Amino acid sequence: MKYLHLFPLILLIICSNPARAQSSEEEFVKSAINKLFEGMRSGDSAMVKAVFAEGAVIQTISTKKAGVPEVVTAPLQQFLNAVGTPHTDVWDERITVDRIMVDGPLASVWTPYRFYIGERFSHCGVNSFQLMKTAGGWKIIYLVDTRRAGDCP
Repeated sequence: MKYLHLFPLILLIICSNPARAQSSEEEFVKSAINKLFEGMRSGDSAMVKAVFAEGAVIQTISTKKAGVPEVVTAPLQQFLNAVGTPHTDVWDERITVDRIMVDGPLASVWTPYRFYIGERFSHCGVNSFQLMKTAGGWKIIYLVDTRRAGDCP
């Protein structure tokens, strides 16, 4: 009974476990990314826009015909217009969340993917996301991807 006064302190230590807090933040980050792809599948550009921060950067690393890699930057609005323009086939980017790293308000996520137009395979690659925790939740501030038509795992 003489150690009963330590119970609140022990409870506080258990409940403030940083690993548990990290895990829940990772789930919030993953949820934001999943919302992006849900919006793409449904053609809902408003849903997609909601997961991006103001001024977000979207880039693709592609390979020129000479085999030289280049970085291509696309305005977010161009991507949103493409998603929201009616199309008969569903844009289905199937990702695997490979790694999520969180440090305070910054998260980095690596997701290999395979992209399908309807049921037809189009291309594959990897997405690299940088997200920032805002008052409105986790927002994508930077997205860069690779694209390969073949040589997909």
